[in-house]
Order: sequence, then structure tokens, then C-alpha cells
Amino acid sequence: MNAETTSLTSNEVYEDPLDIMDEIDKLKKEKEITILAHYYVDGEVQDIADHVGDSLKLARIATELETSRILFSGVHFMGESAKILSPDKQILMPDLNAGCSLAESCPPEKLDAFQKDLRKKGHDFVTVAYINTSAAVKSLCDWIVTSGNAQSIIERIPKDKEILFVPDKHLGRYLMEVCNREMILWEGACMVHEIFSLQDLLRAKKNNPGSIVVAHPECPQNILEVSDFIGGTEKIRLYANSIKEPTTFLVATEPAMIYPMQKSAPQHTYIPVPGIMATTGETCACNRCPHMALNTLAKIRDCLKNEAPEIVWKPYFADAQEVLKKSLLN
Repeated sequence: MNAETTSLTSNEVYEDPLDIMDEIDKLKKEKEITILAHYYVDGEVQDIADHVGDSLKLARIATELETSRILFSGVHFMGESAKILSPDKQILMPDLNAGCSLAESCPPEKLDAFQKDLRKKGHDFVTVAYINTSAAVKSLCDWIVTSGNAQSIIERIPKDKEILFVPDKHLGRYLMEVCNREMILWEGACMVHEIFSLQDLLRAKKNNPGSIVVAHPECPQNILEVSDFIGGTEKIRLYANSIKEPTTFLVATEPAMIYPMQKSAPQHTYIPVPGIMATTGETCACNRCPHMALNTLAKIRDCLKNEAPEIVWKPYFADAQEVLKKSLLN
């Protein structure tokens, strides 16, 4: 369980996390609701989930579950994707305000206008979207990728086609390098991964001889250039598992990722790489995703009680369904 304590406002009453966890266990069994949790939510939330994983793993699990109701502890686009892939299931989320800076950086109307402008200029392209996008954006795309399957999908696209990659310019640049493909990149970035402090990372590496730097491909190029292993969340976890000798890992991704790494490979030491504030240049612990942090035990308990909030089917979900199925399930 996370050691962090949350400051209370004057209107809030302290509740023992262990009591809330007991309530959650009871409610999810009574109501036959399966809880899915992303690696980036707090450790105590991961502990009460039935399944924990990255975007790709959870999207696939959601389609295979026998229960007709799922509580998705993550961010909005993940709940949307689960609903699109399993339209007959009820998809609950603890807080619908749990968004994503990457998804917000690529509004569907701007993408639509950009695509039309490219076609007018004679570009023959395929649009590939990172899963960190809204359902409306997915409906405008040819392929959807996660950090776990992006390379394999890019390599399937015919060489005579241009690729428009949205919305993450850092992941796109990384894929251009590993796939040896030129791409047209959208100017989006993850607020969490863009602020890692290179100076602090290099200092930590110097102070921990023999340490291994693992980084998510959403990180900027200067971080990836000094990393020993680059991969999505599940690949990072499995990589740590593969090393048996106790090792120090410097982790350049959302710091909650350290929790599942410690659970599956406790022999290692994990050090989060701090961020740096663009406004002042000060090092900070600001690389915690504020959207993922909205998934609290109390909100999950209340969501189970009320069976709300819920991801409701929208007409444009149907347009995104085919591309999601071929990209994530096949």
C-alpha cells in the first residue's frame, strides 16, 4: 500500500484505507463487478483490482471477462476503449474528469482539418494514433497503437504510404528511429514524461554505479539517449523481472509504475527520476499524473455503490470500433 497520505479539506472526514478496501471487496463481489487498474494508479488501488496492466493488456482483458460490469481505474480514453470493444458491458469509472494531456493535445476537429489539408496537398498517408486519444479521434484513424504494439503495427504499413502519427511527438520520433520510417508528427506530448530532469538522472546514475535506466518511449529524446532500456509499462516490468541479480533501476516513467515492479521483482532497488518545473527550473516530484491520481479508494467505493459514473455509448464510438478491434485484438 502507498505510504502517501492525502491532505484533507475542511469538508472531508478521514476514512481508514483498510476499511474502504474491505468495503470495495464486499461490493464488487455482491454486484459482480470486475475492477481493472492501470499501472499508473496508486499502489493501494492496484491492490484491490482484479486485473492490473498496461493499456493493451487491459483492453484485451475487458473483452474476455464474463462479468457484464467493469470498473476501470485509469483515465477516460481507457474507459472509452473498453466500452467500444465491449459495447454490451457496463463500464464504470471512479472519476470521468480523469483525462489525459496527450488526448487533449489532439482535438478531433483539428485533426480532421489537418488531414483534409494534407490530402489537398497531395499526401497519400495512413493515420496512426496512439491509444492516448479520444474515441472521436480514433474514429478518424487507420490504426491505433499502444507503446506495447506500436513497432509491430508501424512495420505492417506499406512503404509507399506516408504515416501521420498522432498525438505524441516523442513516441513518434522514437518509432521513426526504430522502424526506420519517416513520419509526419503531431505536436503533442505527455505532461508527465516531458518534464524528467536530465541533470538529476545523470547525477543519480553517477551516484548509483551499475544502475540501469529504464524509460518510457513517451520521454523526450535527451532522456532516451541515456537510457539502457526503452519500453512501454509492461515491457519495463518484464525487463526488471528478467534480471535476477539485485540491481538499482532508475525509472523514467510515471512513479506509480514502481509499485508493480517492486511486487514482481522485489530483489531490486527502484529510484524514480524526478521532474523539473518549466516555470522555475526547479526539480520537483511533479511527474505524478494528476489524472491517474483522481482514482482514489473512496471514489472507487462510491462508484461501486452508485454504479456511476458510467461511460455511455456515443454514436461515433461505432466508427472507432473497427479500427480498435483490428489494432488491439488481432
